[in-house]
Order: sequence, then structure tokens, then C-alpha cells
Amino acid sequence: MVQRLAHLPPDDHGELRAALLVQVDDGAQQPGRRVEPYVGPRATTYINVLVSRGIAPDFAGAWRVALGLGWRRWLEECTAEFTDRDLLVDVLDVSAKSLVQYALDSVLALREAGLAAARGNADAEAIALIQLIAGGAPMAQDLAEGRLHYRLGRWHTGLVLWIDAPRHVDALDLAVAAVSTPASDCSTLVARGSTASRWIWLSSADLPDLYRVEQAMAAAPGVRGAVGRPGRGLEGFRSSHQDALAAQALVVRLASDRQFTAYADVELIDALTKDRAGARRFVVNTLGPLAGADPALRQALLTYVQCGFNTTRAAAALYVHRNTVERRVSRANELSAVKVEENPAHLAAALLVLDIAPGILATASN
Repeated sequence: MVQRLAHLPPDDHGELRAALLVQVDDGAQQPGRRVEPYVGPRATTYINVLVSRGIAPDFAGAWRVALGLGWRRWLEECTAEFTDRDLLVDVLDVSAKSLVQYALDSVLALREAGLAAARGNADAEAIALIQLIAGGAPMAQDLAEGRLHYRLGRWHTGLVLWIDAPRHVDALDLAVAAVSTPASDCSTLVARGSTASRWIWLSSADLPDLYRVEQAMAAAPGVRGAVGRPGRGLEGFRSSHQDALAAQALVVRLASDRQFTAYADVELIDALTKDRAGARRFVVNTLGPLAGADPALRQALLTYVQCGFNTTRAAAALYVHRNTVERRVSRANELSAVKVEENPAHLAAALLVLDIAPGILATASN
């Protein structure tokens, strides 16, 4: 029966499935033996993420559901294996007591793991409070300041730093430390968004200077960042954070390789790309053959539009001669389905989408 259970298809209750195998195997040697609960790496990571967000999981409820599913499968296996009614009753009696005890022990072990994670994550309460503020819950400013140890009646810039690979976690911590180094008249709030991300707020009497942030990001390979528009007071604290999260979501949604993204630069693109297929149609219909042309042509045309159709300024921004800009802009405009003189806003938006997510055409067409 152990071999039959071991080859059952995987399901969402892997740890309970493993427990059943242990119960059956041990039951043949030591019927009813109490089995040590198992809290695996996946469960530990899951608990740490929940605790970091101030969420208390219902371990007992989850195990109640999982135990019901596991017990039903166990009944099916036992009734198929045993023809002796008395032996079947004995096996089910012993295994029922053993499984229930294992479930109770597991719930206790999970709760202890949750408490350990909470002790190791001192800002869990801050995360819960931040989520309330970000969600628009009414909040007295002085109360929030006291609990967060952060001044709210000033300008705020929200940042999100994250990593795509666990091996870059040390680089993430270094980047957070570099970004959080206080400048003159500037305070910083850092919260653990998840095991792979950090939420940061920079606050000062005037608008924070992001040059230091960009420098820190440039020196942090493997770490990516998004920044919201500055805002003042409690509402600014909330809106800048939401902007940063939206910029992060945009980068992830479009599979962009950008290391640092300002929401103010991509707000229009965020709205355009909520529907990926629609965004692709917009780019194709607007740019035509230009979508698949030399990226230097698209960059020249985009910079030209962003510089107010000023060739000299565009040349300075691209570090090329103005004649080169004129030649590239002219060629790009010839290829584009929508001409720059017809609808520069649509043209610039389509070019920005392709600049942020150059793979949007290929991935959507597969």
C-alpha cells in the first residue's frame, strides 16, 4: 500500500500526503506510533510572508480541510486493500487516532513557527498599520507617527525595491541600506513588503532628491526599484506608495528588464497596457513598420517629441550630432503608420510602450 500511495498524483496537500506515507510505513512496524510534525521550507517561507504582512493564518481551519481530503483518500486505499472486515476496522481505528494526533501536533508546530517568525520580524505591526493607511482607512496622523516613528506631515516619496532571484537577497539589503542613509533634514521608513521586496519612504521638508537613489540602484545588480510621485502629508504617504506599487506591477506585467522605474514616467503606459493584447494592437496600428525597425530610429523620434520637437535639445540628450537626429527622425517618420505631425501624443505613447516592453510584440504573437 505504501508503494501505491507513493505513486499517487501530486496535489495541493503535499505535506499531508507525505504524512500519510510516514503513517502507513511506521504503522506496519509500530502501529499508532506518534509521528513528529513536519514544517517544510515551503511552509516556513509562506508563514514568514504572512507574518511580514501582518496576517494571522487559520492553521486549524486549513488542516481541518486537508485532513478531510486525506482521510477520504486513505479510506479508499484501505477498502481496496483489505478484504478482512475486522482487520480493516483495526487499521482504520489506529490510523484515525494517529492522523488526528499528527494534525493536532502540526497545528501546534505551525503556530510556534508563526510566533518565531513574528519575533524575528519586528515590523509586522508596522506593515499592518501601513496597509491600513494605504487602503484609505481613517487614521489620526499623530497616532500613525507614534507607531511608525516617522514624521508624516511632510513631503514623501514612496519606493519599492525587489529582487527576482533569492541569490540577490544580500544585494537587496545593501541597496536598502544605501537608499535609507539619511541625508540632511531627511527621514526614512523601511518596511518588509515580503521576503523579496522592501517598501521605503523618504521624507523631508522639501521634495526629496532622487539622484542618490538612482546612484544606489545603479550599484546594486540584481535589485530593481520603482518610485512613486512625491506627495505631502498622510495622503501623500499613501498615494506615493500606491504609485510605486503600480510601477512595480507594470514592470512585472510587461516582463520589462528596467532596473529603475518612476511612475510619473510610465503612468500613461500603465493605463494603456492593462490589456496586453490591446496594447499590442495600439503599438502595431500606430507605429506600423517602425515597430520592427532599428531601435535607434525609434529612440531618436521619441526623444525628439519629448524635447518639444527641438532637434538641438534632442541631439544633446542623445549625445549625437543634430544632423544625425534629423536623419533618424525623418526615416522613422517615413516608416511610422501615424506621422509625428498628425498625432504626436499617440506616437510618443506607442514608442514608450515599446521602449519599456520591447518584447510585447513577440510574446503576444506566440
